Amino acid sequence: MSNSIELKIENKIAYITLNRPEVFNSFNRKMALSLQSVFDDCETNDDVRAIVLTGNGKAFCAGQDLKEVTTPELNPGFKKILEEHYNPIIKRIRSIKKPVIAAVNGVAAGAGANIALACDIVVAHEKVSFIQAFSLIGLVPDSAGTFFLPRLIGFQKAQALAMLGDKVSAEEAERIGMIYKVVPLESFNDEIERLALKLANMPTKALGMIKELFNKSMTNTLEEQLDMESKYQIEAAQSEDYKEGVAAFIEKRKPIFKGK
Repeated sequence: MSNSIELKIENKIAYITLNRPEVFNSFNRKMALSLQSVFDDCETNDDVRAIVLTGNGKAFCAGQDLKEVTTPELNPGFKKILEEHYNPIIKRIRSIKKPVIAAVNGVAAGAGANIALACDIVVAHEKVSFIQAFSLIGLVPDSAGTFFLPRLIGFQKAQALAMLGDKVSAEEAERIGMIYKVVPLESFNDEIERLALKLANMPTKALGMIKELFNKSMTNTLEEQLDMESKYQIEAAQSEDYKEGVAAFIEKRKPIFKGK
């Protein structure tokens, strides 16, 4: 792991921090590959039951480091950038069977915005903005922006934002369904910790199945989705956490889930 990514694990939560604040946490190759490695570690670590992705400094992530792509000896080329950097990051976020919170602490632009929107739950503070900045420099949205954005806010609004490159405030992003919640700046860190702790103490297996069901709902027919729900419900009903949840309900006590 390079120092461009920080990882802290406590209380069953992995805090992953993008750490290039001097360039607003924009991605270079080293940071992109390091982030993939950290997600892989979190996936196999049984002590991790929830993940928080955030940025260091004033920004969440400004997308691609343009200095890298305009410096011949550094430039990996867009084929590598997409196939080896951003696409694998998005796939890891969607496939990991643990909840991923995007704690958007500052501007999220370009690939940075779309990485946030690929997470399971997106929380931003009131001074944050999101921008599909691609068209402003003659590019098209990547990092699954054209996949998730229209599904979150509708085709017409999503296409307009992609074409015009309008800046969207956190309050507007919540209003149109782009993100889960906007919170006051002064309570942002407390709210992220509260939410992450709640998820880390919930039935992790069931949360992973919920995530897979929503992933498949993007392309499944109704019949296929019903079949998948049935399959996963039967599997969930055999878990230790289900038995604990039912026992706690009957005994009128708080359940202690183990993620099994």
